[in-house]
Amino acid sequence: MPLEDGDTARQRGQWVNGKGSGIPRLGETGDPLLQDMTAPDGSRTGPALGDKNVTPKGALQQAGQHEETLMTELSELVQKVVKNSSWWERHGVDISILGCSFLLLPAGFLCLQSGRAIPFLAGVLTLGVVHHTLTVKGSHLASHNALTESKSWGKVWAIFFIELCSAFTVEQATYNHVKIHHGYTNVIGLGDSSTWKLPFLNRYVYMFIAPLAVPILTPLVALDLLRNVEWKAALRTLCCMFLGLYCHYWLLLHVSGFQSPWSALLCMLLTRSLLAHPYIHVNIFQHIGLPMFAADRKPKRIHLMSLGVLNLPRNVLLDWSFGHSLISCHVEHHLFPSLSDNMCLKIKPIVSQYLKQKKLPYNEDTYTSRLRLFLQRYEELMVHAPPITELVGIQ
Repeated sequence: MPLEDGDTARQRGQWVNGKGSGIPRLGETGDPLLQDMTAPDGSRTGPALGDKNVTPKGALQQAGQHEETLMTELSELVQKVVKNSSWWERHGVDISILGCSFLLLPAGFLCLQSGRAIPFLAGVLTLGVVHHTLTVKGSHLASHNALTESKSWGKVWAIFFIELCSAFTVEQATYNHVKIHHGYTNVIGLGDSSTWKLPFLNRYVYMFIAPLAVPILTPLVALDLLRNVEWKAALRTLCCMFLGLYCHYWLLLHVSGFQSPWSALLCMLLTRSLLAHPYIHVNIFQHIGLPMFAADRKPKRIHLMSLGVLNLPRNVLLDWSFGHSLISCHVEHHLFPSLSDNMCLKIKPIVSQYLKQKKLPYNEDTYTSRLRLFLQRYEELMVHAPPITELVGIQ
């Protein structure tokens, strides 16, 4: 929840000369603009604003112009790469991964016919990976219209992946993820990832047991959110959700040969929660614990994304099923959200080199390191309200 203006300095982290207090520091920035400002407590980080030829208004304008220039320069570099890329690089690679996942569906259902352990487990693993590839990677790309350059087809793919495959609502998924999370990344009360927090659960239940409930909670949350959409969209969502869930259930009974409804439902839960643990972990690891900002004091886009987003290392399984933009290229994705996973991977060297060259943070950490951090500091990160970071002089 947002902190009130009267909160004490103890509750507010300050980011001065690239060094934060009250937050786990994963990156530093030596931006010279931050060194010429006065901190709220009156301490100096460089020449005073009252020094010769420097006024508060002029310094703030100069800082804002500098940030806009940085983002413009980076955008031009990325745009050159995009223009020189083929359709296969822009969309084809990711569409092929989704297509291969569809082709694996028959093999997965047929493997479940076997009474032997190894083929049966192979079927569970196949269907679990395919499910997460379609529902996480497919839905994420579709929500950003990154699968096609056509808005009409983009809408079709969004309905298919988000509603039919994922049992969620397009309107609310797009609004909450694209408009709020991306528009207000790490802004308290808006895009601060607080929707992933369940403070009434202890660390071990949240991190290792609660993810198993994701397949059950997802459609229930979607049903609750349907109150906020018009009736035609709600009716379409209900039909798509029912069709997707029933098709999965029917195939388990009539293709895989399950004898009872309960065994089919249990298999549905098992396959749909196979990668639920890394799904939950990735969503909290890459934002929570990084600088958070007040809505009226948030920095410009390039500082907001470089400070508030973190990349994880490449992982074959997660790269395939979740996509590069959610794993090793999350910083790139937040800076350029309309690019596909493959394009985010392609521009990664350019973005990382540019941010480091300009002495801006480029946050990276390992999965095990973040897991250890969240287990050790669970209450601070997942229960209590985060401190507000202030980038002195450049908001």
